[in-house]
Amino acid sequence: VDVVESGGGLAEPGGSLRLSCAASERLRAIWTYTWFRQAPGKERERIAHIVWNSGRADYAASVEGRFTISRDNAKNMVYLQMTGLKPEDTAVYYCNILAGGDPDRDYWGQGIQVTVSS
Repeated sequence: VDVVESGGGLAEPGGSLRLSCAASERLRAIWTYTWFRQAPGKERERIAHIVWNSGRADYAASVEGRFTISRDNAKNMVYLQMTGLKPEDTAVYYCNILAGGDPDRDYWGQGIQVTVSS
C-alpha cells in the first residue's frame, strides 16, 4: 500500500494551502490519520490527528487555530487545510495512516514539501 500526499508547494506568508493524502488501495479498516512535519535540522513533529470513526481531531499548539484536518470517509482521504501560513511552517509534511489488521499497521507517505516565503 502506498500513501500519496499532494497539494504542497510555495505559499506566501499569510497564505493558504491544502494537503491531501490517500492510500493507493482500499484498507480494510482505518483507525487514525495523522499529519507530521519535519523542518531542516529539526525532529519530526506531529501536528494534526483525526480519529477515523468519530472525526475527533487534535492539533499541536504550533498550528492550533490555523490548520484544520478533515477526512472523507467515502473516498478514504484526509486533508490538511493550512491557513495563516508562516515561514516557520516550511517543512516536509508527511501523512500517516494507522490501519486496522492483525496486527495494526502504520503506513507513511513519502513526504511533500511546503515552503512559506515571500
